[in-house]
Amino acid sequence: MESLGDILKAWPSGAQFLRMAEQKQAELLEDPLVIALREKHPALTDEMIKVSLNKLHQYVTEYRSCSSCPGLEQCPNDFAGHYTLLHVEELNGQAQLIDKKVSCKKLRAKQHESQLRSRIRSFFIDDKVLKRQYSADEIIGNDLERAKTVGELLKYIDRTKAEGLSTKGLYLAGDFGVGKTYLMCFALQELAKSGYSGVIVYMPDFVEDLKVLMHEPAKLKETVDLMKETDLLVFDDIGAENLNPWVRDHVLGAILNYRMDRKPTFYTSNYRLVDLESHFSFTNKDGEEHHKGRRLMNRVAPYVDELVVAGKNKRGQF
Repeated sequence: MESLGDILKAWPSGAQFLRMAEQKQAELLEDPLVIALREKHPALTDEMIKVSLNKLHQYVTEYRSCSSCPGLEQCPNDFAGHYTLLHVEELNGQAQLIDKKVSCKKLRAKQHESQLRSRIRSFFIDDKVLKRQYSADEIIGNDLERAKTVGELLKYIDRTKAEGLSTKGLYLAGDFGVGKTYLMCFALQELAKSGYSGVIVYMPDFVEDLKVLMHEPAKLKETVDLMKETDLLVFDDIGAENLNPWVRDHVLGAILNYRMDRKPTFYTSNYRLVDLESHFSFTNKDGEEHHKGRRLMNRVAPYVDELVVAGKNKRGQF
């Protein structure tokens, strides 16, 4: 945005310049915004107004820009997402016109959204699922078959907001594409609004990635510590991964052992909870190890409430 000085520099010099400058000044002083400002602050003298013409020009111009806002990406103001606000202060016994930059509602909304997103980390989850926003009514209305489950999820969210974190999470079981991951992302978003951090992990890809992280101990420790300490941890599609003894016993076991009496862990799965132990008991390397499967299951089952998600396969709709 051009300042008043830039505009005046582009004008011709001499008598014509003076006439055009006086005309521009008169137009500015007759602007309803300037008139309202002077009525609100009668202590502003004509002299003070004259020495503050550039501030007034910027104030009026940016107000007009905001009134027909083209959006943050095309913001024409000097400082995108901000506008000039004027107020009067008394300095050395004389009224002074002070200007400051104020962030607009759209910028504050964008910053708030970014702040919420920064509280949620994802591993191998499509960002579209995390970024898309839905109301509770839309979640229920998208598939009435799962209305009861959604109701229980909403109760859990409300209870957490009112009472704080529980050590007990949720286990969402259901067929392919019924919206289990989507419901968990919604819960993370809602609880992020109350300041809770969250991590969601797509288990099949994560387990494969862990096999690489075995050779990067510093990065492995950072990842495991993040999952231990986050307020809300979601293991998405558990049961679909190809477990090996090291991942089961030394990674998942360590994370769940740390969290089980501290913070809630959540799961989505095609398995019912009662069937998950058989999955934990088998690895490609060592075959059936029922004792180790039971040990890990003892860190899962007592710390979740199982919800069955019914409905139609919605893949491609979210």
